[in-house]
Amino acid sequence: MKAKYKATAGMLLMSLSAAFGQGQAPKSFRDDPFNSPMLSLYLTMAFIGITIILLVIALVYVVRVQDIIARQTEIERAVKLGMPVRVRKAWWQKLWLEINATVPIEKEHDIDTGHDFDGIRELDNHLPPWWKGLFYGTAIWAVVYLVIYHVTDTLPLSIGEYETEVAKAEEDTRKLQASRPAELIDETKLEYSADQEILIRGKAVFTTNNCGSCHRPDGGGNGVGPNLTDNYWLHGGSVKNIFTTINTGVVEKGMPAWGKVMSAKDVRDVAFYIMSLKGTNPPNPKAPQGDLFEEAKPMTDTTKVQALKK
Repeated sequence: MKAKYKATAGMLLMSLSAAFGQGQAPKSFRDDPFNSPMLSLYLTMAFIGITIILLVIALVYVVRVQDIIARQTEIERAVKLGMPVRVRKAWWQKLWLEINATVPIEKEHDIDTGHDFDGIRELDNHLPPWWKGLFYGTAIWAVVYLVIYHVTDTLPLSIGEYETEVAKAEEDTRKLQASRPAELIDETKLEYSADQEILIRGKAVFTTNNCGSCHRPDGGGNGVGPNLTDNYWLHGGSVKNIFTTINTGVVEKGMPAWGKVMSAKDVRDVAFYIMSLKGTNPPNPKAPQGDLFEEAKPMTDTTKVQALKK
């Protein structure tokens, strides 16, 4: 049996280490229970729990059977000896009577107050011991709580715990930000680059932040969002203009200031991705909006010479 348990535990540890050792986060048990590395652990725990419950039920059943046999033996012995039969109560019956302070019917005359209302007698019953115990316990706990939380301030109140946790979270955030300084991007010197890594990251941010709900996933425009694939722009079509629009937003037209929730690097990546959508011609694009924007072409040496001659 010990070898079997060791083998089961070894297989469980191997499955867990394999799942974490692949460099990938394990799947949530709720998302995919049959392929989750925690399935073996949960099944083992369920098996142990069910086994314990069955053992408890069997133990209670055995105790009850033994008690029934003992009482039946006493009755048979009393009958053989010609003694009066006295039915012995089981231990749980005795416990129930004790915790409720129940007075047997044959002794009710001892607590009879002598008051009779339409044949209904009034008995001087006391509160059950378990009820009085709970009441005394709550009274004692109230005094202890008062001393600990309000008199000596040994432990903090709920508001104190909340303020402590908020302060700790703010300190952890400050340390994290200090260890990861934000990348500063000078939008005045920003120049577009068709770097594939930047475009892939920009597309991921564009999709994750639901930009496609207004501009469509392909950038063709939808609802309040203009078409991002043509040469017409409401706020300028250069990479600097697009970066500024994403960063500061256009609140009056429903464009949020994404710079408040995104890093400057993410804003740059999204701006570059939007620049890459120009001329992609998606199906059923939204009609052009704004002014025609064309990138200024640098003058060649011949152009410069001709301009100087004039």
